[in-house]
Amino acid sequence: MLSVIIPAYNEEQMIPKTVSVIDSILCDACIDHELLFVNDGSKDSTWDKIEEAASGNERIKGVCFSRNFGKESAIFAGISQAKGDCCVVIDCDLQHPPEKIVEMYRLWEQGYEIVEGVKTSRGRESGLHKFAAKSFYEIMSNSVGFDMSRASDFKLLDRKAMNVLLNMNEKNAFFRALSSWIGFKSTEVEYDVREREAGTSKWSTRSLIKYAITNITSFTSAPMQLVTILGLIVLLVGLATSIEAIVRFFQGTAQPGFTTVIILQCFIGSFTMLGLGIIGFYISKIYDEVKGRPKYIIDKTV
Repeated sequence: MLSVIIPAYNEEQMIPKTVSVIDSILCDACIDHELLFVNDGSKDSTWDKIEEAASGNERIKGVCFSRNFGKESAIFAGISQAKGDCCVVIDCDLQHPPEKIVEMYRLWEQGYEIVEGVKTSRGRESGLHKFAAKSFYEIMSNSVGFDMSRASDFKLLDRKAMNVLLNMNEKNAFFRALSSWIGFKSTEVEYDVREREAGTSKWSTRSLIKYAITNITSFTSAPMQLVTILGLIVLLVGLATSIEAIVRFFQGTAQPGFTTVIILQCFIGSFTMLGLGIIGFYISKIYDEVKGRPKYIIDKTV
């Protein structure tokens, strides 16, 4: 059986459409399936729509969080509740083309254990958003050692891969990277990102920045190395300035060094504070992990 995991946050307008489209596609393909919606603390009537859909279709299940825990938590909750031999994670807004689920499932039947959905295009986005996304994925790709420039949460996982992810106890888990990092026999399916049919995107600029910072720091320690790099830069600048001062001293042309001292203090002060900020952020992540709080809290199911 195939479990389709669908995180949903304020998607009351999309629930009926998503149920109808995905269910009909999988029924036409004769694929035994369940649709598992995870309500991530929505403030609208998303949960009511899920309950309504489940009352009329035994293949539909729902999990409702006690509050908003974020998409990553919703995905992991879906994986833990899924009963299928494999699962597919797909967005509720149908920007991921549902018909590709069938193609992914057929590849799984051929023996592939992870089928990655990779973007051929990102749809309509502002220039600033595209630049930010490109920068984020370049950092992640360089950090983890494999290309994530076209990565997405839209993918199929075999039960073996699902169990491995569930056994990872880290609270701040980045699903998109971890599901590629674990290995296994993998292949790709290309798709074009579609426009949202109803509602609006729940990702603000602030939430995207927070999402990027959280996932970079949770998956790689590369920013910590920035402190070392900045220290080396300060060292080189200091050496150059010292050499210049010594040369001028012996030449008898030394001038009062007020400007030089101020510049060095600004460099050293700013780099020190930046380094402490990065280290502090990692310490806060360690603090979160040590507390051992759950990734999510389930309020009710249907």
